[in-house]
Amino acid sequence: MTLDSSVMNVSIAQVAADVGTTVTGIQTAITLYTLVMATMMITGGKIGSLIGRRRAFAIGCVIYACGSFVTSIAQTLPVLILGWSLLEGLGAALIMPAIVALVASNFATPDRPRAYGLVASAGAIAVAAGPLIGGFVTTYWTWRYVFAAEVVLVLGILALTRRIADAEPEERFRLDLVGSALSAAGLGLAVYGVLRSGEWGWVLTRPGGPSWLGLSPTVWLVLAGMLVLRVFVAWEHHVTAAGREPLLRLDLLRNARLVGGLTMFFFQFMIQAGLFFVVPLFLSIALGLTALQTGVRLLPLSVSLLIAAVGIPRFFPRASPREVVRWGVGGMLLGIVVLMAALEVGAGAEIVAVPLLLAGFGVGALASQLGAVTVSAVPDEQTGDVGGVQNTMTNLGASLGTAVAGSILVATLTSTLLVGLADNPQVSAEVSQTAEVQLAGGVPFVSDAQLGTALADAGLPADEVAAIVDENESARIDALRASLAALAIVAALALFFSRLIPTAPVGSEPVAAEPSPGGAAPLPVQPVEPEHLVVDGQHLEPGEAR
Repeated sequence: MTLDSSVMNVSIAQVAADVGTTVTGIQTAITLYTLVMATMMITGGKIGSLIGRRRAFAIGCVIYACGSFVTSIAQTLPVLILGWSLLEGLGAALIMPAIVALVASNFATPDRPRAYGLVASAGAIAVAAGPLIGGFVTTYWTWRYVFAAEVVLVLGILALTRRIADAEPEERFRLDLVGSALSAAGLGLAVYGVLRSGEWGWVLTRPGGPSWLGLSPTVWLVLAGMLVLRVFVAWEHHVTAAGREPLLRLDLLRNARLVGGLTMFFFQFMIQAGLFFVVPLFLSIALGLTALQTGVRLLPLSVSLLIAAVGIPRFFPRASPREVVRWGVGGMLLGIVVLMAALEVGAGAEIVAVPLLLAGFGVGALASQLGAVTVSAVPDEQTGDVGGVQNTMTNLGASLGTAVAGSILVATLTSTLLVGLADNPQVSAEVSQTAEVQLAGGVPFVSDAQLGTALADAGLPADEVAAIVDENESARIDALRASLAALAIVAALALFFSRLIPTAPVGSEPVAAEPSPGGAAPLPVQPVEPEHLVVDGQHLEPGEAR
Protein backbone atom coordinates (compact mmCIF):
# COMPACT_ATOMS: atom_id res chain seq x y z
CA MET A 1 0.00 0.00 0.00
CA THR A 2 2.82 2.39 0.79
CA LEU A 3 4.60 1.47 -2.42
CA ASP A 4 1.34 2.18 -4.25
CA SER A 5 1.24 5.79 -3.04
CA SER A 6 4.86 6.55 -3.87
CA VAL A 7 4.52 4.97 -7.34
CA MET A 8 1.46 7.10 -8.03
CA ASN A 9 3.28 10.25 -6.94
CA VAL A 10 6.29 9.61 -9.16
CA SER A 11 4.14 8.73 -12.20
CA ILE A 12 1.64 11.59 -12.03
CA ALA A 13 2.40 13.00 -15.48
CA GLN A 14 2.09 9.69 -17.34
CA VAL A 15 -1.01 8.61 -15.39
CA ALA A 16 -2.69 11.95 -16.21
CA ALA A 17 -1.93 11.55 -19.91
CA ASP A 18 -3.12 7.94 -20.02
CA VAL A 19 -6.50 8.59 -18.36
CA GLY A 20 -7.16 11.87 -20.19
CA THR A 21 -6.94 14.28 -17.27
CA THR A 22 -4.57 16.87 -15.79
CA VAL A 23 -2.03 16.72 -12.99
CA THR A 24 -4.66 18.42 -10.80
CA GLY A 25 -7.04 15.54 -11.50
CA ILE A 26 -4.48 12.97 -10.35
CA GLN A 27 -3.73 15.03 -7.26
CA THR A 28 -7.46 14.97 -6.52
CA ALA A 29 -7.41 11.17 -6.70
CA ILE A 30 -4.42 11.07 -4.33
CA THR A 31 -6.23 13.41 -1.92
CA LEU A 32 -9.37 11.26 -1.97
CA TYR A 33 -7.29 8.10 -1.32
CA THR A 34 -5.82 9.74 1.78
CA LEU A 35 -9.26 10.91 2.88
CA VAL A 36 -10.87 7.48 2.55
CA MET A 37 -8.11 5.87 4.61
CA ALA A 38 -8.07 8.57 7.29
CA THR A 39 -11.84 8.59 7.74
CA MET A 40 -12.44 4.83 7.74
CA MET A 41 -9.57 3.49 9.89
CA ILE A 42 -11.51 3.51 13.18
CA THR A 43 -14.51 1.84 11.56
CA GLY A 44 -12.21 -0.69 9.86
CA GLY A 45 -10.70 -1.61 13.21
CA LYS A 46 -14.13 -2.09 14.74
CA ILE A 47 -15.27 -4.32 11.87
CA GLY A 48 -12.21 -6.49 12.55
CA SER A 49 -13.31 -6.85 16.18
CA LEU A 50 -16.77 -7.88 15.00
CA ILE A 51 -15.95 -10.43 12.28
CA GLY A 52 -12.42 -11.48 13.30
CA ARG A 53 -9.11 -9.85 12.41
CA ARG A 54 -7.92 -12.47 9.96
CA ARG A 55 -11.21 -12.38 8.08
CA ALA A 56 -11.13 -8.56 8.01
CA PHE A 57 -7.55 -8.73 6.72
CA ALA A 58 -8.53 -11.18 3.96
CA ILE A 59 -11.62 -9.21 2.93
CA GLY A 60 -9.55 -6.03 2.88
CA CYS A 61 -7.00 -7.74 0.63
CA VAL A 62 -9.74 -8.82 -1.79
CA ILE A 63 -11.19 -5.29 -1.93
CA TYR A 64 -7.70 -3.87 -2.41
CA ALA A 65 -6.96 -6.31 -5.25
CA CYS A 66 -10.21 -5.36 -6.98
CA GLY A 67 -9.21 -1.72 -6.68
CA SER A 68 -5.75 -2.45 -8.09
CA PHE A 69 -7.25 -4.28 -11.05
CA VAL A 70 -9.72 -1.47 -11.80
CA THR A 71 -6.87 1.05 -11.54
CA SER A 72 -4.68 -0.94 -13.93
CA ILE A 73 -7.33 -0.82 -16.67
CA ALA A 74 -8.67 2.70 -15.95
CA GLN A 75 -9.11 4.85 -19.05
CA THR A 76 -10.83 7.81 -17.38
CA LEU A 77 -10.38 9.74 -14.12
CA PRO A 78 -13.70 8.57 -12.54
CA VAL A 79 -12.68 4.92 -13.02
CA LEU A 80 -9.24 5.67 -11.57
CA ILE A 81 -10.88 7.30 -8.54
CA LEU A 82 -13.22 4.31 -8.12
CA GLY A 83 -10.35 1.81 -8.20
CA TRP A 84 -7.53 3.64 -6.48
CA SER A 85 -9.13 6.24 -4.22
CA LEU A 86 -12.25 4.36 -3.10
CA LEU A 87 -11.69 0.59 -3.32
CA GLU A 88 -8.01 0.60 -2.38
CA GLY A 89 -8.69 3.14 0.38
CA LEU A 90 -11.46 0.98 1.85
CA GLY A 91 -9.29 -2.12 1.57
CA ALA A 92 -6.46 -0.37 3.39
CA ALA A 93 -8.86 0.69 6.16
CA LEU A 94 -9.61 -2.99 6.85
CA ILE A 95 -6.07 -4.28 6.39
CA MET A 96 -4.01 -1.87 8.47
CA PRO A 97 -5.88 -2.09 11.82
CA ALA A 98 -6.07 -5.87 11.36
CA ILE A 99 -2.28 -6.08 10.97
CA VAL A 100 -1.79 -4.36 14.33
CA ALA A 101 -4.11 -6.86 16.03
CA LEU A 102 -2.75 -9.91 14.18
CA VAL A 103 0.82 -9.18 15.24
CA ALA A 104 -0.41 -9.17 18.83
CA SER A 105 -2.14 -12.54 18.40
CA ASN A 106 0.83 -14.16 16.61
CA PHE A 107 3.74 -13.00 18.77
CA ALA A 108 4.37 -13.20 22.49
CA THR A 109 4.73 -9.82 24.20
CA PRO A 110 8.56 -9.84 24.35
CA ASP A 111 8.75 -10.58 20.60
CA ARG A 112 6.36 -7.84 19.53
CA PRO A 113 8.86 -4.94 19.32
CA ARG A 114 10.82 -6.79 16.63
CA ALA A 115 7.63 -7.82 14.79
CA TYR A 116 6.18 -4.31 14.80
CA GLY A 117 9.59 -2.96 13.81
CA LEU A 118 9.58 -5.20 10.73
CA VAL A 119 6.05 -4.12 9.77
CA ALA A 120 6.82 -0.42 10.18
CA SER A 121 10.18 -0.67 8.43
CA ALA A 122 8.51 -2.41 5.48
CA GLY A 123 6.26 0.62 5.05
CA ALA A 124 9.07 3.14 5.37
CA ILE A 125 11.34 1.19 3.01
CA ALA A 126 8.50 1.14 0.47
CA VAL A 127 8.38 4.95 0.61
CA ALA A 128 12.07 5.07 -0.24
CA ALA A 129 11.88 2.30 -2.86
CA GLY A 130 8.72 3.65 -4.49
CA PRO A 131 10.45 6.24 -6.70
CA LEU A 132 13.00 3.61 -7.75
CA ILE A 133 10.42 0.95 -8.69
CA GLY A 134 7.85 3.39 -10.01
CA GLY A 135 10.40 5.30 -12.05
CA PHE A 136 11.82 2.12 -13.57
CA VAL A 137 8.45 0.60 -14.48
CA THR A 138 7.03 3.89 -15.73
CA THR A 139 10.12 4.69 -17.79
CA TYR A 140 10.55 1.33 -19.48
CA TRP A 141 6.97 -0.04 -19.49
CA THR A 142 3.86 1.52 -17.98
CA TRP A 143 2.60 2.39 -14.50
CA ARG A 144 -0.33 -0.01 -15.09
CA TYR A 145 1.99 -2.99 -14.56
CA VAL A 146 2.55 -1.97 -10.94
CA PHE A 147 -1.16 -2.21 -10.14
CA ALA A 148 -1.65 -5.37 -12.17
CA ALA A 149 1.23 -6.99 -10.29
CA GLU A 150 -0.46 -6.13 -6.99
CA VAL A 151 -3.36 -8.40 -7.89
CA VAL A 152 -0.95 -11.32 -8.20
CA LEU A 153 0.75 -10.28 -4.96
CA VAL A 154 -2.57 -10.24 -3.10
CA LEU A 155 -3.33 -13.77 -4.31
CA GLY A 156 -0.04 -14.91 -2.77
CA ILE A 157 -0.86 -13.13 0.49
CA LEU A 158 -4.30 -14.72 0.65
CA ALA A 159 -2.77 -18.16 0.13
CA LEU A 160 -0.60 -17.59 3.22
CA THR A 161 -3.31 -16.24 5.53
CA ARG A 162 -4.03 -19.74 6.85
CA ARG A 163 -0.67 -19.60 8.59
CA ILE A 164 -1.81 -16.58 10.59
CA ALA A 165 -3.16 -17.33 14.05
CA ASP A 166 -6.40 -15.42 14.48
CA ALA A 167 -7.74 -13.85 17.63
CA GLU A 168 -11.29 -14.80 18.50
CA PRO A 169 -13.84 -12.14 17.46
CA GLU A 170 -15.67 -10.36 20.22
CA GLU A 171 -19.22 -11.18 21.19
CA ARG A 172 -21.71 -10.18 18.51
CA PHE A 173 -22.70 -6.52 18.62
CA ARG A 174 -24.28 -3.97 16.32
CA LEU A 175 -21.88 -1.65 14.57
CA ASP A 176 -22.27 1.94 15.73
CA LEU A 177 -23.25 3.44 12.36
CA VAL A 178 -23.95 6.91 13.75
CA GLY A 179 -20.55 7.00 15.42
CA SER A 180 -18.94 5.78 12.21
CA ALA A 181 -20.60 8.56 10.20
CA LEU A 182 -19.64 11.23 12.75
CA SER A 183 -16.01 10.11 12.98
CA ALA A 184 -15.70 9.92 9.19
CA ALA A 185 -17.25 13.36 8.74
CA GLY A 186 -15.12 15.02 11.43
CA LEU A 187 -11.84 13.47 10.32
CA GLY A 188 -12.71 14.02 6.65
CA LEU A 189 -13.40 17.73 7.07
CA ALA A 190 -10.23 18.34 9.07
CA VAL A 191 -7.94 16.27 6.86
CA TYR A 192 -9.37 17.75 3.66
CA GLY A 193 -8.77 21.25 4.97
CA VAL A 194 -5.18 20.38 5.83
CA LEU A 195 -4.56 18.76 2.45
CA ARG A 196 -5.79 21.87 0.58
CA SER A 197 -3.94 24.34 2.82
CA GLY A 198 -1.06 24.63 0.37
CA GLU A 199 -3.43 25.88 -2.32
CA TRP A 200 -5.86 27.87 -0.17
CA GLY A 201 -3.63 29.11 2.67
CA TRP A 202 -3.93 28.28 6.35
CA VAL A 203 -5.70 31.38 7.71
CA LEU A 204 -5.71 34.10 5.06
CA THR A 205 -6.72 33.13 1.54
CA ARG A 206 -3.95 33.02 -1.05
CA PRO A 207 -4.41 35.39 -4.00
CA GLY A 208 -6.79 33.80 -6.46
CA GLY A 209 -8.00 31.22 -3.93
CA PRO A 210 -11.52 30.85 -2.44
CA SER A 211 -12.51 32.92 0.55
CA TRP A 212 -15.15 32.13 3.16
CA LEU A 213 -16.08 35.15 5.29
CA GLY A 214 -12.69 36.70 4.56
CA LEU A 215 -10.66 33.66 5.62
CA SER A 216 -9.23 30.57 3.96
CA PRO A 217 -11.62 27.58 3.78
CA THR A 218 -8.89 25.60 5.57
CA VAL A 219 -9.68 27.33 8.87
CA TRP A 220 -13.40 26.70 8.59
CA LEU A 221 -13.01 23.07 7.53
CA VAL A 222 -10.63 22.26 10.40
CA LEU A 223 -12.92 24.03 12.91
CA ALA A 224 -15.97 22.21 11.51
CA GLY A 225 -14.11 18.90 11.71
CA MET A 226 -13.18 19.50 15.35
CA LEU A 227 -16.81 20.42 16.16
CA VAL A 228 -18.12 17.24 14.54
CA LEU A 229 -15.52 15.17 16.42
CA ARG A 230 -16.74 16.77 19.65
CA VAL A 231 -20.27 15.62 18.78
CA PHE A 232 -18.79 12.18 18.05
CA VAL A 233 -17.29 12.03 21.55
CA ALA A 234 -20.63 13.00 23.12
CA TRP A 235 -22.40 10.33 21.06
CA GLU A 236 -19.91 7.66 22.11
CA HIS A 237 -20.51 8.55 25.77
CA HIS A 238 -24.24 8.20 25.14
CA VAL A 239 -23.82 4.79 23.47
CA THR A 240 -21.63 3.53 26.32
CA ALA A 241 -24.08 4.79 28.96
CA ALA A 242 -26.90 2.97 27.15
CA GLY A 243 -24.97 -0.31 27.47
CA ARG A 244 -24.27 -0.67 23.75
CA GLU A 245 -20.94 -1.20 22.01
CA PRO A 246 -19.41 2.15 20.95
CA LEU A 247 -17.36 2.61 17.79
CA LEU A 248 -14.45 3.79 19.95
CA ARG A 249 -13.99 2.94 23.60
CA LEU A 250 -13.14 6.38 24.94
CA ASP A 251 -11.61 4.93 28.09
CA LEU A 252 -8.70 3.90 25.83
CA LEU A 253 -7.77 7.57 25.57
CA ARG A 254 -7.34 7.73 29.35
CA ASN A 255 -4.58 5.14 29.14
CA ALA A 256 -1.28 7.00 29.59
CA ARG A 257 0.87 4.38 27.85
CA LEU A 258 -1.45 4.27 24.85
CA VAL A 259 -1.74 8.06 24.59
CA GLY A 260 2.05 8.34 24.75
CA GLY A 261 2.49 5.84 21.94
CA LEU A 262 -0.16 7.49 19.77
CA THR A 263 1.39 10.91 20.32
CA MET A 264 4.80 9.71 19.21
CA PHE A 265 3.27 7.93 16.20
CA PHE A 266 1.75 11.26 15.18
CA PHE A 267 5.10 13.06 15.49
CA GLN A 268 7.02 10.28 13.73
CA PHE A 269 4.80 10.31 10.66
CA MET A 270 4.62 14.09 10.58
CA ILE A 271 8.43 14.36 10.48
CA GLN A 272 8.81 11.36 8.20
CA ALA A 273 6.26 12.61 5.65
CA GLY A 274 7.76 16.10 5.67
CA LEU A 275 11.24 14.70 5.10
CA PHE A 276 10.06 12.47 2.26
CA PHE A 277 8.46 15.57 0.73
CA VAL A 278 11.51 17.84 0.95
CA VAL A 279 14.37 15.48 0.04
CA PRO A 280 12.88 14.16 -3.24
CA LEU A 281 12.11 17.76 -4.25
CA PHE A 282 15.77 18.68 -3.79
CA LEU A 283 16.98 15.63 -5.69
CA SER A 284 14.46 15.57 -8.54
CA ILE A 285 13.72 19.27 -9.09
CA ALA A 286 16.69 21.24 -7.75
CA LEU A 287 19.28 18.76 -9.05
CA GLY A 288 17.26 17.36 -11.94
CA LEU A 289 17.77 13.68 -11.09
CA THR A 290 15.50 11.08 -12.66
CA ALA A 291 13.09 9.00 -10.60
CA LEU A 292 15.57 6.10 -10.73
CA GLN A 293 18.47 8.25 -9.53
CA THR A 294 16.30 9.77 -6.80
CA GLY A 295 15.33 6.30 -5.57
CA VAL A 296 18.97 5.22 -5.42
CA ARG A 297 19.87 8.29 -3.35
CA LEU A 298 17.10 7.43 -0.85
CA LEU A 299 18.37 3.88 -0.26
CA PRO A 300 20.70 4.81 2.67
CA LEU A 301 17.58 5.61 4.69
CA SER A 302 16.11 2.18 3.94
CA VAL A 303 19.30 0.39 4.99
CA SER A 304 19.78 2.16 8.34
CA LEU A 305 16.05 1.98 9.05
CA LEU A 306 15.93 -1.79 8.63
CA ILE A 307 19.09 -2.30 10.70
CA ALA A 308 17.68 -0.23 13.58
CA ALA A 309 14.15 -1.69 13.44
CA VAL A 310 15.41 -5.28 13.55
CA GLY A 311 18.67 -4.87 15.45
CA ILE A 312 17.52 -2.88 18.49
CA PRO A 313 14.90 -5.43 19.69
CA ARG A 314 17.29 -8.29 18.94
CA PHE A 315 20.46 -7.01 20.61
CA PHE A 316 18.89 -4.72 23.22
CA PRO A 317 15.66 -6.49 24.24
CA ARG A 318 15.71 -4.97 27.73
CA ALA A 319 16.32 -1.42 26.56
CA SER A 320 14.03 1.29 27.91
CA PRO A 321 11.42 2.19 25.26
CA ARG A 322 11.62 5.83 26.33
CA GLU A 323 15.37 5.97 25.79
CA VAL A 324 15.16 4.19 22.43
CA VAL A 325 12.46 6.61 21.29
CA ARG A 326 14.53 9.58 22.44
CA TRP A 327 17.55 8.30 20.54
CA GLY A 328 15.32 7.77 17.53
CA VAL A 329 13.87 11.28 17.58
CA GLY A 330 17.35 12.62 18.23
CA GLY A 331 18.64 10.78 15.15
CA MET A 332 15.89 12.29 13.01
CA LEU A 333 16.56 15.75 14.42
CA LEU A 334 20.31 15.44 13.84
CA GLY A 335 19.77 14.24 10.27
CA ILE A 336 17.54 17.23 9.54
CA VAL A 337 20.03 19.69 11.05
CA VAL A 338 22.96 18.18 9.13
CA LEU A 339 21.00 18.42 5.88
CA MET A 340 20.07 22.05 6.63
CA ALA A 341 23.74 22.89 7.16
CA ALA A 342 24.82 21.14 3.95
CA LEU A 343 22.16 22.71 1.72
CA GLU A 344 23.62 25.52 -0.34
CA VAL A 345 23.69 26.67 -3.94
CA GLY A 346 25.81 24.25 -5.97
CA ALA A 347 25.56 21.36 -3.48
CA GLY A 348 25.29 17.90 -5.05
CA ALA A 349 23.23 14.80 -4.31
CA GLU A 350 25.97 13.37 -2.07
CA ILE A 351 24.97 15.69 0.78
CA VAL A 352 21.83 13.66 1.53
CA ALA A 353 23.65 10.39 2.31
CA VAL A 354 24.64 11.04 5.95
CA PRO A 355 21.40 12.88 6.89
CA LEU A 356 19.33 10.01 5.47
CA LEU A 357 21.40 7.45 7.36
CA LEU A 358 20.73 9.35 10.60
CA ALA A 359 17.03 9.82 9.82
CA GLY A 360 16.70 6.16 8.86
CA PHE A 361 18.19 5.12 12.18
CA GLY A 362 15.71 7.39 13.94
CA VAL A 363 12.67 6.04 12.10
CA GLY A 364 13.84 2.46 12.67
CA ALA A 365 14.34 3.06 16.39
CA LEU A 366 10.81 4.45 16.72
CA ALA A 367 9.42 1.60 14.63
CA SER A 368 11.03 -0.94 16.94
CA GLN A 369 9.14 0.34 19.99
CA LEU A 370 5.96 2.31 19.31
CA GLY A 371 3.77 -0.47 17.92
CA ALA A 372 4.54 -2.73 20.87
CA VAL A 373 4.05 0.14 23.34
CA THR A 374 0.54 0.96 22.12
CA VAL A 375 -0.68 -2.63 21.83
CA SER A 376 0.81 -3.71 25.17
CA ALA A 377 -1.16 -0.91 26.85
CA VAL A 378 -4.46 -2.79 26.44
CA PRO A 379 -5.71 -6.38 26.64
CA ASP A 380 -5.34 -8.35 23.42
CA GLU A 381 -9.06 -8.26 22.68
CA GLN A 382 -8.85 -4.45 22.31
CA THR A 383 -5.98 -4.46 19.81
CA GLY A 384 -8.37 -3.98 16.88
CA ASP A 385 -9.58 -0.70 18.39
CA VAL A 386 -5.99 0.35 19.00
CA GLY A 387 -5.11 -0.48 15.39
CA GLY A 388 -7.86 1.80 14.10
CA VAL A 389 -6.87 4.74 16.29
CA GLN A 390 -3.16 4.19 15.67
CA ASN A 391 -3.52 4.27 11.89
CA THR A 392 -5.77 7.31 12.12
CA MET A 393 -3.03 9.14 14.03
CA THR A 394 -0.38 8.12 11.49
CA ASN A 395 -2.57 9.35 8.62
CA LEU A 396 -3.20 12.65 10.40
CA GLY A 397 0.51 13.07 11.11
CA ALA A 398 1.53 12.28 7.53
CA SER A 399 -1.10 14.63 6.07
CA LEU A 400 -0.11 17.48 8.39
CA GLY A 401 3.62 16.91 7.84
CA THR A 402 3.33 17.14 4.06
CA ALA A 403 0.99 20.14 4.27
CA VAL A 404 3.18 22.09 6.70
CA ALA A 405 6.40 21.38 4.80
CA GLY A 406 4.74 22.25 1.49
CA SER A 407 3.11 25.49 2.62
CA ILE A 408 6.28 26.78 4.29
CA LEU A 409 8.29 25.86 1.20
CA VAL A 410 5.96 27.76 -1.17
CA ALA A 411 5.65 30.78 1.13
CA THR A 412 9.42 31.08 1.59
CA LEU A 413 10.15 30.52 -2.09
CA THR A 414 7.62 33.18 -3.09
CA SER A 415 8.75 35.88 -0.68
CA THR A 416 12.47 35.25 -1.20
CA LEU A 417 12.28 35.16 -5.00
CA LEU A 418 10.14 38.30 -5.31
CA VAL A 419 12.47 40.25 -3.02
CA GLY A 420 15.50 38.93 -4.91
CA LEU A 421 14.06 39.95 -8.28
CA ALA A 422 13.20 43.43 -7.01
CA ASP A 423 16.76 43.95 -5.67
CA ASN A 424 18.58 42.48 -8.68
CA PRO A 425 19.78 45.24 -11.06
CA GLN A 426 19.88 42.80 -13.98
CA VAL A 427 16.13 42.21 -13.73
CA SER A 428 14.01 44.97 -15.19
CA ALA A 429 11.40 46.69 -13.04
CA GLU A 430 8.69 45.63 -15.49
CA VAL A 431 9.57 41.93 -15.12
CA SER A 432 9.79 42.27 -11.33
CA GLN A 433 6.37 43.94 -11.10
CA THR A 434 4.80 41.38 -13.43
CA ALA A 435 6.21 38.54 -11.31
CA GLU A 436 4.89 40.16 -8.13
CA VAL A 437 1.37 40.26 -9.57
CA GLN A 438 1.29 36.88 -11.30
CA LEU A 439 3.16 34.90 -8.63
CA ALA A 440 1.61 36.41 -5.51
CA GLY A 441 -0.40 33.25 -5.00
CA GLY A 442 2.74 31.12 -4.88
CA VAL A 443 5.84 30.49 -6.95
CA PRO A 444 5.92 26.99 -8.47
CA PHE A 445 8.87 24.81 -7.46
CA VAL A 446 10.49 24.20 -10.86
CA SER A 447 13.93 23.23 -12.13
CA ASP A 448 16.41 25.65 -13.70
CA ALA A 449 15.86 24.06 -17.10
CA GLN A 450 12.07 24.44 -16.90
CA LEU A 451 12.30 28.05 -15.77
CA GLY A 452 14.96 28.98 -18.32
CA THR A 453 12.94 27.52 -21.18
CA ALA A 454 9.75 29.30 -20.10
CA LEU A 455 11.53 32.67 -19.78
CA ALA A 456 13.27 32.28 -23.15
CA ASP A 457 9.95 31.42 -24.78
CA ALA A 458 8.54 34.62 -23.27
CA GLY A 459 11.17 36.60 -25.19
CA LEU A 460 13.41 37.78 -22.34
CA PRO A 461 17.06 38.49 -23.14
CA ALA A 462 19.65 35.85 -22.18
CA ASP A 463 21.34 37.90 -19.43
CA GLU A 464 18.01 38.59 -17.72
CA VAL A 465 17.01 34.93 -17.99
CA ALA A 466 20.29 33.91 -16.34
CA ALA A 467 19.77 36.43 -13.52
CA ILE A 468 16.22 35.21 -12.81
CA VAL A 469 17.33 31.57 -12.88
CA ASP A 470 20.10 32.37 -10.37
CA GLU A 471 17.66 34.15 -8.06
CA ASN A 472 15.25 31.21 -8.29
CA GLU A 473 18.03 28.73 -7.48
CA SER A 474 18.99 30.69 -4.36
CA ALA A 475 15.35 31.12 -3.29
CA ARG A 476 14.74 27.41 -3.83
CA ILE A 477 17.52 26.48 -1.40
CA ASP A 478 16.19 28.97 1.18
CA ALA A 479 12.72 27.42 0.82
CA LEU A 480 14.05 23.90 1.36
CA ARG A 481 15.96 25.08 4.44
CA ALA A 482 12.84 26.74 5.84
CA SER A 483 10.82 23.54 5.47
CA LEU A 484 13.57 21.54 7.16
CA ALA A 485 13.72 24.11 9.98
CA ALA A 486 10.00 23.60 10.60
CA LEU A 487 10.53 19.82 10.74
CA ALA A 488 13.44 20.33 13.16
CA ILE A 489 11.13 22.29 15.46
CA VAL A 490 8.57 19.48 15.31
CA ALA A 491 11.33 16.96 16.14
CA ALA A 492 12.45 19.06 19.12
CA LEU A 493 8.82 19.15 20.31
CA ALA A 494 8.64 15.38 19.89
CA LEU A 495 11.68 15.02 22.18
CA PHE A 496 9.73 16.82 24.88
CA PHE A 497 6.69 14.54 24.49
CA SER A 498 8.84 11.40 24.53
CA ARG A 499 8.52 11.49 28.31
CA LEU A 500 5.05 9.99 27.80
CA ILE A 501 6.67 6.71 26.71
CA PRO A 502 7.18 4.16 29.54
CA THR A 503 10.66 3.29 30.74
CA ALA A 504 10.06 -0.40 31.44
CA PRO A 505 10.55 -2.80 28.49
CA VAL A 506 7.36 -4.10 26.91
CA GLY A 507 6.08 -7.17 28.73
CA SER A 508 7.96 -6.51 31.97
CA GLU A 509 5.06 -4.93 33.83
CA PRO A 510 1.29 -5.47 34.02
CA VAL A 511 -0.96 -3.28 31.89
CA ALA A 512 -3.04 -2.45 34.96
CA ALA A 513 -0.08 -0.72 36.59
CA GLU A 514 -0.14 2.10 34.03
CA PRO A 515 -1.39 5.40 35.52
CA SER A 516 -4.03 7.45 33.76
CA PRO A 517 -3.40 11.08 32.77
CA GLY A 518 -4.12 13.43 35.61
CA GLY A 519 -4.60 10.59 38.07
CA ALA A 520 -2.42 9.23 40.82
CA ALA A 521 -0.09 6.40 39.96
CA PRO A 522 -1.31 3.06 41.28
CA LEU A 523 0.73 1.04 43.69
CA PRO A 524 3.30 -1.17 41.96
CA VAL A 525 2.04 -4.69 41.30
CA GLN A 526 4.43 -7.26 42.76
CA PRO A 527 3.85 -10.93 41.94
CA VAL A 528 3.77 -13.01 45.15
CA GLU A 529 3.32 -16.66 45.95
CA PRO A 530 1.61 -16.76 49.39
CA GLU A 531 1.80 -19.74 51.70
CA HIS A 532 -2.00 -19.72 51.90
CA LEU A 533 -4.84 -17.29 51.39
CA VAL A 534 -8.23 -17.09 53.09
CA VAL A 535 -11.09 -16.11 50.78
CA ASP A 536 -14.67 -16.22 52.11
CA GLY A 537 -13.56 -18.49 54.93
CA GLN A 538 -11.85 -21.01 52.63
CA HIS A 539 -8.12 -21.73 52.79
CA LEU A 540 -6.53 -21.78 49.31
CA GLU A 541 -3.24 -23.44 48.48
CA PRO A 542 -0.53 -21.48 46.59
CA GLY A 543 -1.63 -22.74 43.17
CA GLU A 544 -5.24 -21.93 43.92
CA ALA A 545 -4.28 -18.50 45.22
CA ARG A 546 -2.69 -17.70 41.88
